[in-house]
Amino acid sequence: MPTVDQKKCIGCGACASVCEEVFEMKNGKSHVKKGQEKSKIPCIKEAIESCPVDAIKA
Repeated sequence: MPTVDQKKCIGCGACASVCEEVFEMKNGKSHVKKGQEKSKIPCIKEAIESCPVDAIKA
């Protein structure tokens, strides 16, 4: 279950670029797409690893 800490997110877009099925950019920050809150798609792990400020948790 991926979540994005909005206070930590710097809006780099790395997560959305590696896992566009789950993450999207809105107002300069990353968000989990509606309906993907319980997703277990493998690219989520890659998105977590790509986040330079550790703002994504699963």
